[in-house]
Amino acid sequence: MQKLIFIPRPKLLKRCYLALVLCPAVLTFGCTAEADVQAGKAAAAQCQVCHGSNGISINPQTPNLAGQKALYLSNQLLAYRSGSRTNNIMSPLARPLSDEDIANLAAYFASLPAAGTP
Repeated sequence: MQKLIFIPRPKLLKRCYLALVLCPAVLTFGCTAEADVQAGKAAAAQCQVCHGSNGISINPQTPNLAGQKALYLSNQLLAYRSGSRTNNIMSPLARPLSDEDIANLAAYFASLPAAGTP
């Protein structure tokens, strides 16, 4: 019977370690347990111009936000804020948002009924 020999690979181990450490943080960022839906509603006033008063846009070029998952919304706003995703309108609007603002906005839009639901 042949023995299996484990040869540690520093780069692989480092990647695995980072994945184990970062994954829970990424997965829990968008959770709405600590987010304030009412604060999100107040902050969403400027969003209504394009995304509609109820998170449903009347412009087919503008996405609906109502009913989207909070984690998805948080990730998109974080990407606009960091510059990893760019848009002439959204990037400057997201840049000044704090993590708390993003969580609150995501919680608010996630709490709204999605388009087409009664």
